[in-house]
Amino acid sequence: MLRDRKAGEISAEEALKRLERSPYWVWTAMDPQSKLLVVVAVGSRTLAMAQRVVHQVTQMLAPGCVPLFLTDGLKDYATALLTHFGQWMHPERRQERGPTPKPRWIPLPELLYAQVVKSYRRRRIVGVTHRVVFGTRLAIEQVLAACGWTINTAFIERLNLDLRQRVAAIGRRVNTLCQGEVGLQDQLALFQVYHNFVLPHTSLRQPLPIPEASHGSGSAKRWRPCTPAMAVGVTDHVWSLKEVLFYRVPPWPQPQMV
Repeated sequence: MLRDRKAGEISAEEALKRLERSPYWVWTAMDPQSKLLVVVAVGSRTLAMAQRVVHQVTQMLAPGCVPLFLTDGLKDYATALLTHFGQWMHPERRQERGPTPKPRWIPLPELLYAQVVKSYRRRRIVGVTHRVVFGTRLAIEQVLAACGWTINTAFIERLNLDLRQRVAAIGRRVNTLCQGEVGLQDQLALFQVYHNFVLPHTSLRQPLPIPEASHGSGSAKRWRPCTPAMAVGVTDHVWSLKEVLFYRVPPWPQPQMV
């Protein structure tokens, strides 16, 4: 955008307008128990992107798994979740005569979904409300209470902080702006691998059965570091960044030439 402004292709007013309303949003989805970053996508804040993100989440789930979902107040999430976790229901007749009731698409009985809606005034949060969309508040609170949690989006907000600290293109008040959606997606893909395979999380560490002596003169090691990929059983060790960069990705199936 700055390059187009210097070349005279766009006016200063148009440049400011584009900066104020950026078309690129970073969409993320994570598992709060394993801290696994499941989805990182770039796109506008539309229903189509919500459908895309939810579809990618469903591709990672075990068959028949319907997890509890917690999001912000975007209404398109409800439509996307209902699309992927719904079923047809045929209403019963209330009268002996008349047209047959049309079937309805309703959420699965086990689908639980709540939103954390924040109210802003002058760019400051003035209120937070919890909105139960699918399921009941009691059922949602029981699932969260088993892990010692309440309805919140604190985990994803902490992840957003990591994104801003480690992805230069989306930091605040930086001069390392991205040239386009493709470049930003590449940076986010590298961060996703780094977060899942390289970065150990303190909450995931595992106690060692026998303390191990350290190389220096410090105290013995009592904990085994653990990454999100290790927590879900994808790998058995903490990867180094060199190991990530030298990893040979298997080729994906290519379309057959007719």
